Amino acid sequence: MTTIILDKQGYLAHIRLNRPDKLNALDPATAGLLNAALTEIGRDDSIRVVLLTGEGRAFSAGFDLHGGQPQPGETANEQLRRELVEAFDAIMSLRNCPKPTVAAVHGYCLGSSMELSAVCDLTISSDDCQFGAPEVQFGSGIVCMILPWIVGEKAARELLLTGKKISAARAAEIGLVNRIVSRERLLETAFDVAREIATNDPLAVAMTKRALNRSQDIRGLEQALREALEVDLQIEQTETPESKKFNSILGEKGLKAALAWREKLLDREHR
Repeated sequence: MTTIILDKQGYLAHIRLNRPDKLNALDPATAGLLNAALTEIGRDDSIRVVLLTGEGRAFSAGFDLHGGQPQPGETANEQLRRELVEAFDAIMSLRNCPKPTVAAVHGYCLGSSMELSAVCDLTISSDDCQFGAPEVQFGSGIVCMILPWIVGEKAARELLLTGKKISAARAAEIGLVNRIVSRERLLETAFDVAREIATNDPLAVAMTKRALNRSQDIRGLEQALREALEVDLQIEQTETPESKKFNSILGEKGLKAALAWREKLLDREHR
């Protein structure tokens, strides 16, 4: 089984993230396969709409920074840059896909997978889905800083600077999702929305999406995202005494213990 399943059903291209044992975390290989699938879809004139879903109990837990292998002669920093660029390119391929895209998310939609869902034209969420960008908790950066363009500055800063999860209801309030339905009705609703789009004139739909994207590009979206990616690389390549200790505890005792240590450190420093 591949980590990306592409199923073409007439007018619909259904892409399924298929690493359920890893909560569909996006390792570099999966990012590459997603990019390839979207390239294929973009060239297929029979496809009118794309549906993105995740197998198992979650849409996706985000980007797997430890899921790749170095290429021959590649340094650790070179590998990191290549893998982050691959993840960024996969997200942007979804955003730039000439066909309208619909994400159906459930369980967890975290980190880079939240960025995947955010760049889709429409997002349908199950009522039990949790969203979040926990990168700052781990000392990591944001692969694709798309959130301010979707939910606005204040809501984006709250998510990105606190690292806390939010509910599907809160995600709808800030414009991160279009509709909330029960888990049982998620796929049915997503297929219905995809059909609603597909019944429209395909040229008008494609050109309307192009115009919407172009309006963001004129305001500098892609340049801003690429510069933010460089900041992410700086974060990932910089190690501090605090981050070393945090990662040591994380590896030995898990996230809960590492976060508790950091909180105690903060309390000691500000007594």
